Amino acid sequence: MHTPDHWRRLALPLALAGLTAIAACSKDGASPSADSTAPESQNAPAEERQLPAAKDASGANATAEPTLSDADKTEVAEIARDLHKHIAVLASDQFEGRAPATKGEELTVNYLADEFKKLGLKPGAVDADGNPSWFQDVPVVEMQIESTPMEIRGEGFEQSLQPLTDMVAFTQRQTPQSQLKDSPLVFVGYGIVAPENNWNDYAGLDMQGKTAVILVNDPGYATQDKNLFNGNAMTYYGRWSYKFEEAARQGAAGAIIIHETGAAGYPWEVVSGSWSGAQISLESEDKNADRVAVESWMTSDVAKSLFTAAGLDLAKEMDAAKQQGFQPKPLNLTASVDLKSEVRTSNSRNVIAKVEGTTHPDEAIIYTAHWDHLGVNDHAEGQDHIFNGAVDNATGTAGLLAMAHQVAKMDKAPQRSLLFVAVTAEESGLLGSKYYAANPVVPLENTVAGINFDAMGVLGPMRDVIVVGYGNSELEKILEDVASTQGRYLAPEDHPERGYFYRSDHFSLAKKGVPMLYFRSGTDSFEHGREWAKKKADVYTADHYHKPGDEYDPEWNLEGAALDLALGLDIGLALANSRDWPNWYKGNEFRAIRDKSADSRN
Repeated sequence: MHTPDHWRRLALPLALAGLTAIAACSKDGASPSADSTAPESQNAPAEERQLPAAKDASGANATAEPTLSDADKTEVAEIARDLHKHIAVLASDQFEGRAPATKGEELTVNYLADEFKKLGLKPGAVDADGNPSWFQDVPVVEMQIESTPMEIRGEGFEQSLQPLTDMVAFTQRQTPQSQLKDSPLVFVGYGIVAPENNWNDYAGLDMQGKTAVILVNDPGYATQDKNLFNGNAMTYYGRWSYKFEEAARQGAAGAIIIHETGAAGYPWEVVSGSWSGAQISLESEDKNADRVAVESWMTSDVAKSLFTAAGLDLAKEMDAAKQQGFQPKPLNLTASVDLKSEVRTSNSRNVIAKVEGTTHPDEAIIYTAHWDHLGVNDHAEGQDHIFNGAVDNATGTAGLLAMAHQVAKMDKAPQRSLLFVAVTAEESGLLGSKYYAANPVVPLENTVAGINFDAMGVLGPMRDVIVVGYGNSELEKILEDVASTQGRYLAPEDHPERGYFYRSDHFSLAKKGVPMLYFRSGTDSFEHGREWAKKKADVYTADHYHKPGDEYDPEWNLEGAALDLALGLDIGLALANSRDWPNWYKGNEFRAIRDKSADSRN
């Protein structure tokens, strides 16, 4: 049970005391968003950003199992049992893959609200009449998009790209029809405009009516040059969402990203599975008329054939695109494709529960996890068309309930409020968290910090705690101190090139300045070692991630996930019983936003 003595073991004021010098000054910067590119501070050198040193305790002094008191062991066992109970329900076939605006949503959000109510928490939102509610309505547009083959033509050349196998085509425009008609293809390298890096892949181009052909990720990853962008670690410029947004800002008619498994961080099946079902977007007054008409991906094999038809070598052009001063090239090919959409406007819902603070109820620590997954996709290969999303993210959603259960057992509520926010439509572009960030139930300047849980570990306890987006905020120092009490150590993510920091819901609040922490178990298994755990993790990515095979297994060892949730709970309670306001590290792109918000708290 989380008694006051339990959370005081963190000695939070001492943990933050060593960070006051870092908090004394900041650089100007703004968060990357749909209408702005990433700021200069995103590419500041490591020493300027004052990254913490990574700790590796997996050597001679490593413990054989987590170092837990009897009370902590009881807590971890209880959390693990709660996880099994809730994941089994949320990831069942009955919940139909938890797609927004479906029967699966109705079952999911009502289940969450009922469970929070059973625990004695209070509704955290309000309805249209101003009455307390478990639900925050999120106006969305669902589009079931059917695509014709994409016809590529050039002098003496014609190729028909088949949906799902060769390409996927979709649109953000909330209209019944969208198309490309003989749109000239232009290779624009990485499709990046970054003035702070003296980089402009669209230099000298008029993209009106044209379609941009774009490489995935960014030049830092491609060159492994730590002084270019952010080296191996993906920046926001490397995300597919940025590339489509930038193509729209350039006035393009369409945009096609060339898929590469290594650079994207996932195989082609993830692309075809994610973009072939119903697409969800936030309702827009202009129906997203400012987006390109067609957003698309193509396989690398198809790209090679098109470049060959254009008299170019794709590998050589990719090498050229890594260099500063890259010149975009017309391919002398055109693309045509027709999209028909069944457009349905509806409300999806975030589920919000709260524990009201005793002393400072208007200040809050927020826990987030997305409840949605991909639903039922009749285009999926094989007999199973239900994308159950057990790991991604029934685990994190169940984790909110498990943490709330532990808080509900406390003799006394914390001084600041705790918010448990299960958000919708993460898989469609972080839509639920984006809506919450624009319509928070506690003002963001009064939101002390947040912790996000997404796709938690199912392989048992791990020594390493992986921080996604390592080196960003003072929350990492607190996490390090708490993790050490479990006999664990902090480590940077294994694949920063995959851009996970920009791929989960913490990012929506981070862009608004709220210090957010996203961590998970790594691959240094207490019981089986690193090689065993890494192989298991690779199998999940290859065979289960965003596929029907992501199903609940009652044999999962969820004690590792429970340890992570206990870390998050300890951090949140420590902050909730303090007057501290953690910040981003100096040089972080979100620091200036947070610093400005401090004025409203004084």
